Order: sequence, then C-alpha cells, then structure tokens
Amino acid sequence: MNILLRNKETLIKKNKGYYFFAGVLSVTGILFVLSNLFFTNGIDSLEAENPAESFPQDYKIISPKIPQNIYIFGEGVPLENFEVYERVDRELLVNTYWHSATLLAIKRAARWFPVIEPILKQNNIPDDFKYLAVVESNLENVVSPAGATGFWQFIKSASKQYGLEVSDEVDERYDVEKSTIAACKYLQTAYQMFGNWTMAASSYNAGISGIDKWGGLQKTSNYWNLVLGSETSRYVSRIIAIKLIMENPSDYGYELKKEDLYQPLKYKEIELKTSVADFADYAASLGINYKTLKLYNPWLRDTALKNKNGVVYKIKVPEAGSINLIRE
Repeated sequence: MNILLRNKETLIKKNKGYYFFAGVLSVTGILFVLSNLFFTNGIDSLEAENPAESFPQDYKIISPKIPQNIYIFGEGVPLENFEVYERVDRELLVNTYWHSATLLAIKRAARWFPVIEPILKQNNIPDDFKYLAVVESNLENVVSPAGATGFWQFIKSASKQYGLEVSDEVDERYDVEKSTIAACKYLQTAYQMFGNWTMAASSYNAGISGIDKWGGLQKTSNYWNLVLGSETSRYVSRIIAIKLIMENPSDYGYELKKEDLYQPLKYKEIELKTSVADFADYAASLGINYKTLKLYNPWLRDTALKNKNGVVYKIKVPEAGSINLIRE
C-alpha cells in the first residue's frame, strides 16, 4: 500500500512535470508562430506601403564610357589593343567610384593647378603631368610608408639630387613650387633617356634604372608593350583616368559648384635671412599665429631655424582679409 502510494505520488509529480514542460512548449510555440506572423506581415506591409524605399529606383551603377581617342602627354593611347583598353577601363572605374578621393582631388585642383601649371610650362613639361601629382598624393603633403614626401613624393636621396633642401628644420619637399620644379628636372632627365613621355612617366613610379632595365630585357621602348609589376603597369592608366574625370567631371557624375572648390591662397612673400629663435613669436610679429605660418609654409619643419649659412628663404604671409584668423 505504501509502495502504491509512493508510486502514485511519483507518477503525479512526473505528470505535473510533463504537463508543465508541455505547457511551456505550447506557449513558446504559440509565441513563435505569432511573432513569425507579425514579423512577416510587418515586413510585407512595410514593403507594400513603401515599395520605393526598399532600394532607390533611380540609383544606377554604370560603366563609364571611354572616349574613342585618348591622348596623354601629347601621345596617343593604343586603345585598339584590348589589354590597354581594359587597363584604362579598370582605372576609370576605380576612380569614378572612389567618390571621396576624386571629389577632394577636384576641389584641391582649383587651388593647386594654378600653381603647378605655369611651372610645368616654363620647364617644357606637358601640362598633363599635373595629373601625375594627383596620382602620387591627391594634391596633399602626405608621407608614404617608404618616406616619400609631399605632392610629388620625393624620397630623401632624390630630393638632394634634384635641388631640394631636406633637413630637420627645412624640408622643401613640402614646398609645392620648389618640389614641382624638382619633378620637372626629373622628368626632363627621364625624357632624354627614353625619348617619350609615357616611359618617362612610368619611370616616376619604377625609377629610371628600373624602366631602362626592363625595356632592355624586353627589347622595347614602348611603355604599353612592357611587362611590369602591377603598380607600374597601372600607373599611366591611372593618370589617364584622373585626367578624363577631372577635365569633364560632370560626365562621370561629379557635380560641383564654384563655391565647392578650394580657392587659391592669397599671400605676400617676405625674405627671411636670419635665424629664428621661436616661430610662434616670429608669426606673432607678422600679425598671424604659428598655425597659420605653418599652413602657408609647411616646409618649415621645426619651431625654430638656425640658418647658420644665412640662406634667404621666402616666407608666405596671407594677405590681409584673405583668412579669418582664430584669435586667442
């Protein structure tokens, strides 16, 4: 009898546990079904109410059109060769849809092309080489992992070879005018070596000795016939793509107004022949602040200048009213 009672109690407890567990499963199942119905119907109803918001119907990704005839540095590009065509096509796609970088290049060009263009002309360098500066730095004083610096990305050894002063206090790679002159000297040397501008341009990426070596081994003086590493193989096509977009930005979807562009800096130049103990004090004596002095003269790399040799430097000072100085 006691055994039966105990078995009965056990059975009741087991049944209670089973019913409780079954109840939990039932409630969970109902909730799952209801939530599914609600979620699915909710999405369906949202899509039904706002079908156009599921994806912008007027947004289209297209392949930019390549002109039938392209010239770079005054030299024709052999687009009839499918491999050359596809090289140019790749770079045009990349730079058309690299929106932020390309927009910045267009904005900055309004400020810096008027500085670069006359220097190229004075040195008999084709105007298209201004786009090489865009490819190298996007018209910004950047420093590469290898230490190449400035708009034209000179390494330290090449800087001295082409007339730029580089020290802890002064680094003329950051001076747009002087580094452009240095780039012109390099390109003149490369052109004399190779006899055409596309080879000279490719050597800006791979070095004169590198292009000379590969041209000799492959028995060609035509850049488009050279088998090169990926970066150098893409290099001239990248310049072409940048040129196409920046010459006709609206053809590639870039709509900018005049007020969107960065305007040229207005400044006067004063001579500095002596040492400077403190550039913050020196800037104050000119009616500006340290930050503004460095903004207009980024080639000044320290807070002071010893100038032991009495070199005459030209310091740019913004014209009165051309910049709103932030006062203390």
